[in-house]
Amino acid sequence: MSDEHAVNPADDLDAHAAHLPRVNYWYIFAALCVLTIVSWLADEIGKGSGLAEGEGATRRRIILALVVLTVACFKAMFVMLYFMHLKFEGKWKFVLLGPTMILALAIVAALMPDIGSHYYDYEVPQLQSGVEPEAGSHGGESPGGHGAAAPQGH
Repeated sequence: MSDEHAVNPADDLDAHAAHLPRVNYWYIFAALCVLTIVSWLADEIGKGSGLAEGEGATRRRIILALVVLTVACFKAMFVMLYFMHLKFEGKWKFVLLGPTMILALAIVAALMPDIGSHYYDYEVPQLQSGVEPEAGSHGGESPGGHGAAAPQGH
């Protein structure tokens, strides 16, 4: 008894492979290597130019950071598109990306009062120089504690 509608697994695999484009991953690897060298060269040029000294040092640091971050973004794009196969996926990837972005923004918004804003008072006596502690405070007590004098002769 044979089923005339049965699909041969080898034929199904060949049909699936025919829809996927052929990618030479060595080209992607070479592009990642070139971008790594560009990032390293930008950092070495930044070190050699005396980035922390002279006029326009802040501008040079910002330009260096922008170059390195741009290269890092391109490298991440190559990895995501080709090694994670996102370039060949359908539109459903946006269905997954949308809720993820909403949750990521919600976490930032929820943590903003604790981390992002100045909730705590930074003008505490411990950080002010030249302020003497009050006589009744912990800082002015004797080493024995509770205002008692330290034992003598022991």
